Amino acid sequence: MGRIFETRKHTMFARWDRMSKQFNRIGKEITVAVKSGGPNPEANPALRRAIQNARAVNMPKDKVESAIKKASGQDAPDYEEVLYEGYAPHGVAVVVETATDNPARTVAAVRTHFNKGGGNLGTAGSVAFQFKKMGAFRIDPEGIDAEELELDLIDFGLEELGETTGEKGEPQILVRCGFADFGHLQKALEDRGITPISAETEYVPLSTVELPEDQATEVLKLIDKLEQDDDVQKVFHNLA
Repeated sequence: MGRIFETRKHTMFARWDRMSKQFNRIGKEITVAVKSGGPNPEANPALRRAIQNARAVNMPKDKVESAIKKASGQDAPDYEEVLYEGYAPHGVAVVVETATDNPARTVAAVRTHFNKGGGNLGTAGSVAFQFKKMGAFRIDPEGIDAEELELDLIDFGLEELGETTGEKGEPQILVRCGFADFGHLQKALEDRGITPISAETEYVPLSTVELPEDQATEVLKLIDKLEQDDDVQKVFHNLA
């Protein structure tokens, strides 16, 4: 009975940690959006995306409003978005998106994660060329004709449309476009009354690396360490 309780407690704490990390990431996203485009979502597409992403991780409305208010204040942290590139063990390319108020601290932490994980931090441009930066919208498929939507969005930069699943296994439509068309596609969806579950940028690998399970596990341990870092927003890799 005690072992079952400990397992449940560990699972609960892991869930809380994950939720806390998601809220922290969205909070920074909101801060960056408000700093660059103001606190009014109607006039700030980046803030609208951040609010959509907050809903996607079930961030409470009062926390979202608090984050917007805090970001509007004079004492709001000034986050800088910095991209780091490197290699995990066995030649897997990794791109790390961060939002930090102390780049010196962040680069030291990211380098330590790579070194301890058997990888190495590279220079700017050493890895990113193996990825394509894209806009990615996840949509609830209910009431949507995917083929009709695909035809509607082609003129607004659509490059990929397919089926995917959410964190709980629920069906979703994944819509991708080139980064330059992110705003165009977002507006096209809004004009059609479609509110995405989430709207984010992604680094999509141009090719992937297949590894045996034991080597893949080494890579994923490094990815996990990077994702747990408070300054890290998202991590992308080309492991199949």
